[in-house]
Amino acid sequence: MDISLVIPLYNEAESIPELFSWIQKVMTANNFSYEVIFINDGSTDHSWDIVKDLQTKHSEVKGIKFRRNYGKSPALYCGFRKAEGEVVITMDADLQDSPEEIPGLYHMIMDDDYDLVSGWKKKRYDGKFTKNIPSKIYNSTARHITGLKLHDMNCGLKAYRKVVVKNIEVYGEMHRYLPFLAKNAGFTKIGEKVVHHQKRKYGETKFGMDRFVNGYLDLITLWFLNKFGKKPMHFFGLYGSLMFIIGLIAVIIVGVVKLSALAQGIPARLVTELPYFYLSLTCMILGVLLFLTGFLGELIARNAPERNNYIIEENV
Repeated sequence: MDISLVIPLYNEAESIPELFSWIQKVMTANNFSYEVIFINDGSTDHSWDIVKDLQTKHSEVKGIKFRRNYGKSPALYCGFRKAEGEVVITMDADLQDSPEEIPGLYHMIMDDDYDLVSGWKKKRYDGKFTKNIPSKIYNSTARHITGLKLHDMNCGLKAYRKVVVKNIEVYGEMHRYLPFLAKNAGFTKIGEKVVHHQKRKYGETKFGMDRFVNGYLDLITLWFLNKFGKKPMHFFGLYGSLMFIIGLIAVIIVGVVKLSALAQGIPARLVTELPYFYLSLTCMILGVLLFLTGFLGELIARNAPERNNYIIEENV
């Protein structure tokens, strides 16, 4: 099979028939063998009825129905597990992603040898202050942290080589960072394609401003797990040791100053009356706690079932 289309949806009943008709037209024109996997993420309208109706009429249609709304990442995870095409393409169900981009994405994977190609909505039809400007700030930060020079990390329109989606795990709200997850898994041939973005035709957006806050938190989490996930002592142990040593030196200095004053007969305040003494003790205690956190992290990492989970590209 050439292409698997993975399409998460939530209350997109009006869009589904038009979207599938458009996809069908593009696929037929390019003579692709394909499947369309709709993942119904707890819709409260009749989206699932439409998916079932399409499935009875078209063998290319497959569907997954969640009992409740779990989010886009779980939807993609289940869609990836079910996908059978050599190229897996994700897109949103709201008609803002154009199926006309599918052939170009497919050829970039198969002919240009990319592992992943991310869409770039260079010209957007979203609100300037609610999406465009926050998106630019978010993507700029993501580029610096991930090292991936992508202009639109969170674009829903992406193409993957099949082996990529079978070797990455999408969870929580990590769908925003699929290129980063792929890079961490060893798939470094990541490209970008300018894609056409359309105004929403039906309904309203399902995402609020909180996604930007959550996006930054998820980005920091991914960066930390990638850098220190299997060696937490390298972070907590290092900074814990530094804080303990600084606190210890500070305590010694406070003690030496006190003893020096006593030796010279100079009146001096009690050590326990000095704020520096307590600051030094606090620094030492925090250092010990950080070190113990790193030690516990190492114990957990050493006993994790995936501690020796490595992706092997080839055996000879």
